[in-house]
Amino acid sequence: MKNQVLVAPSVVVQVDSVPAVTPQIEKPQTKAKEKEEELKVDLPQVPREFRAAWVASVANINWPSKNNLSTEEQKQEAISLLDFLKSNRFNAVIFQVRPAADALYKSEYEPWSVFLTGQQGKAPYPYYDPLEFWVEEAHKRGLELHVWLNPYRAHHSASGVVTEASMVKRMPESVLKLKQGYYWFDPSKKSTQDHASRVVLDIVKRYNIDGVHFDDYFYPYAEYNGGQDFPDTESWNAYVKSGGKLTRADWRRNSVNTFIERIYKEIKAEKNHVKFGISPFGIWKPGYPAGIQGSSQYDQLYADAKLWLNKGWIDYFAPQLYWPIEPAKQSFTTLLRWWQSENTLGRHVWPGINTVGRRSADYSNEIVRQIEVTRKEIPNSIGAIHWSIAGLTKNAAMTRAVADGPYRTEALAPRTPWLTSFYLSAPFVSGDTHKQSVFVKWSHPRKEQVSKWLVYTNYGGEWKYEIVVPSILSKEFAREENGKKLKMVIVKAIDPLENEGEMGVYRVK
Repeated sequence: MKNQVLVAPSVVVQVDSVPAVTPQIEKPQTKAKEKEEELKVDLPQVPREFRAAWVASVANINWPSKNNLSTEEQKQEAISLLDFLKSNRFNAVIFQVRPAADALYKSEYEPWSVFLTGQQGKAPYPYYDPLEFWVEEAHKRGLELHVWLNPYRAHHSASGVVTEASMVKRMPESVLKLKQGYYWFDPSKKSTQDHASRVVLDIVKRYNIDGVHFDDYFYPYAEYNGGQDFPDTESWNAYVKSGGKLTRADWRRNSVNTFIERIYKEIKAEKNHVKFGISPFGIWKPGYPAGIQGSSQYDQLYADAKLWLNKGWIDYFAPQLYWPIEPAKQSFTTLLRWWQSENTLGRHVWPGINTVGRRSADYSNEIVRQIEVTRKEIPNSIGAIHWSIAGLTKNAAMTRAVADGPYRTEALAPRTPWLTSFYLSAPFVSGDTHKQSVFVKWSHPRKEQVSKWLVYTNYGGEWKYEIVVPSILSKEFAREENGKKLKMVIVKAIDPLENEGEMGVYRVK
């Protein structure tokens, strides 16, 4: 994840064909609508918008803030960040769990991260599993948690010396040394792809995550190797000797394409509801669309993100559009509009926006305008991901501009109708009516599939809604509000894909 410039990326430490999946019938939405018609109620539509922020662990950019914190200090920092997102009406977090072939979770395949404990391979003490903790705490707050992995980076320059625990030492036949202190898995090697697949599927199987997320690092930016080409000559020569006919550039792109298609299909085979998202560099090629200038992910990173979007190998697509709306040569609006024009299968397009940027009122207004642009350009699937959470937590003016502006009301994330939805029946709702208040409680037999509750109240014919965290199973309401009596309370369970279940109804007597 990184800020992007006109011609080539800056050198910075912190930065970080198959048919589409067949759409499934959204039973909860259909049943819920039938119930509404049966009751003759016209419930207000809840806003739908994906509101997420990246939390980077590489080089201790966001979390943990240092690599020598105690377990309790790490937990408190995590809780603070999640509370911040919840209180400012975000609904998702993109958490980096594999910054450089290392792990911020218990893994049989890769060592504990140096960015977690200060020593690669060293577990937290007192022991806990950070990813498990983040998942539980995010879900307590009704936030989706997407795990962010770098598929090919084997060692980061900020990781220090390469130790015996490193994957550089454990898989030397698959790793290449670059000139700026980085090591990189060779994307063309089957061993690289098999290993990355094992890592991803291990997380998908063992953790209750909502999504898997890759960023813009495929083949590395040239400055990571001192401006020189990626040193895969041995693999290239072997390919040619075996009879390969592709050009070297196409061979590289094909290696990445094959891997992306594979990962998408494997995730869906394991847990269909887990979303797969990619956040590539924001420009496919200069001149696409006309007038756009800058670096080419297609030619320099060998990432054909347009193909992945065209083929539907992702569930959401978050191009890093880290430029302002003007000027035209790298216009946020122009690029977003072009990417959406390539979204022929109707996947989510939720751009990455550079909230870190500058500390000024003008820049805060720019970010608000960009959010408004996403709403105008893609009204049926609104969303954005903020790079990074520090652009908000360390900039009160930016937080106020976003939270008091476009995010001033709560929102559910957009539905993902091509993935199999959970069928959630109506919750059991009961209540007690008292002189001044009404106490309502609810429950559901499949509570493990409830990500949050949607609670409606009707005062004198006027409906209001509230999004409630999953642990809350009751609420007390005033018998009257502004002289209007409470007539009805309706509760819906929301599944992990943000689909609404059937209605549970309590009529106030």
